[in-house]
Amino acid sequence: MALSQKLELRQGQQLVMTPQLQQAIRLLQLSNIELCTFVESELERNPLLERAEAAPEPPRESETPRREDDDGDGDWSGEETAPTIGPAASEGEEGGAREMAGAEQEQSGWASLKPRTQNSYGGEEANLEEYVAANLSLADHLIEQLHMVITDPVERMIGAHLIHMVDEAGYLQGDLGDVAAKLGAPDDLVEKVLGLLQTFDPPGVCARNLAECLALQLKDQNRYDPQIAKLLDNLGLLGSHNLAALKRAVGVDAQELADMIAEIKHLNPKPGLQFGSVQIQPVLPDVMVRPARDGSWLVELNNDTLPRVLVNRGYYTTVCKTARSEQDKGYLVECLQNANWLVKSLDQRARTILRVAEEIVRQQDGFLTYGVEHLKPLNLKKVADAISMHESTVSRVTSNKYMATPRGVFELKYFFTSAIASADGDEAHSSEAVRHRIRQLIDAEPASAVLSDDKIVEQLKRDGIDIARRTVAKYREALRIPSSVQRRREKQMAARLDSGL
Repeated sequence: MALSQKLELRQGQQLVMTPQLQQAIRLLQLSNIELCTFVESELERNPLLERAEAAPEPPRESETPRREDDDGDGDWSGEETAPTIGPAASEGEEGGAREMAGAEQEQSGWASLKPRTQNSYGGEEANLEEYVAANLSLADHLIEQLHMVITDPVERMIGAHLIHMVDEAGYLQGDLGDVAAKLGAPDDLVEKVLGLLQTFDPPGVCARNLAECLALQLKDQNRYDPQIAKLLDNLGLLGSHNLAALKRAVGVDAQELADMIAEIKHLNPKPGLQFGSVQIQPVLPDVMVRPARDGSWLVELNNDTLPRVLVNRGYYTTVCKTARSEQDKGYLVECLQNANWLVKSLDQRARTILRVAEEIVRQQDGFLTYGVEHLKPLNLKKVADAISMHESTVSRVTSNKYMATPRGVFELKYFFTSAIASADGDEAHSSEAVRHRIRQLIDAEPASAVLSDDKIVEQLKRDGIDIARRTVAKYREALRIPSSVQRRREKQMAARLDSGL
């Protein structure tokens, strides 16, 4: 076979992921906190970027519905204004409605998300919460008592080591033998120090198990006696609701056992949780939804979560005049391009989030109006097709984004639920709505007629929901609801306690 050389021309299409496109995609899936961190780093790195003192208004709601032929391709471009979810207003009413919406926004409850007050000098008062002492952690609280109670340096060192082994609930995690071996201290000395720590506030702290925690609290109240000690030694019987065996093990009558159980129920099984531990970052909604006067829904972006940056072109012009080398000029051009692209990417990100949120509100109007029972089945493809976007874009938009509604703050992912067939052939039901219905049925069940999973299936079918028993069991376990046998025991025990056993 002879080898020959020849020149061929081929034409094809190929998607090239430029660095700017990669940045735009990355910005789209960032949460508001991550986005602010990224923008801060860009402000430090790019001299042509600066914070906007008075940024232009972001995309907001409009009283005109979106045209169905809107261009919504992969560049994430959108209309200049966002629509109202509901009936459209006439042209004559549009301007007044927009002004009214702005006035309502200033006076609405959304302003309470960031309260501001004026002091006597006309300036903004600092938030009083900034002057509140930081939450004292459990470890700090125990260390303070350690320095006051224990003066011996060896015992104090052992105590500090044990305190760092206490979890946030107040329980000591670890083996005392390992502590003694690690510190080279006698076992009885470690036990002695632990006994001192167990007298610290809050009562029950530094216990090694639940029985010891409850015993420490009873001792602090001077309520610990041999009978209650026997009850604590048999907590397993109490947990399994075997009251007959528990009464025999403790050696008391029914009334005394009922009093002892009632006393234990008033104790704190996790005494350490009353102290601060990890600071939880509050959720700031990216999108806000509020009802309009005509029964529709107004959807707008939360300005507080949008970083605002501008390109300082005046500074760029001034510096370009002093740039001598080609390297300096190339650096300035690169900074200008990056700054322009960042501003454009932030604007596209805001508009894309708003468009996706608007479609979610359209699809889940029943949930916003009537509650979780009217949550519809929804997937990414349905939203993507409705707004002419790619499904992956919608997936990125709904990651780590939150929506504030009159029914609470929800992650955008919450509104996407799987479908469960209807028993009568009507529209399918949302899995979240079915879970809510299961919880309602169980909460309403009487002690004399606890519903088994099979009974729940029958009841749901009467409600028009076709669901398998194993699916009911899966949803019930996800809701952390015990089985019908366990619930029957708990209800019977509660009834017997109320009647004095």
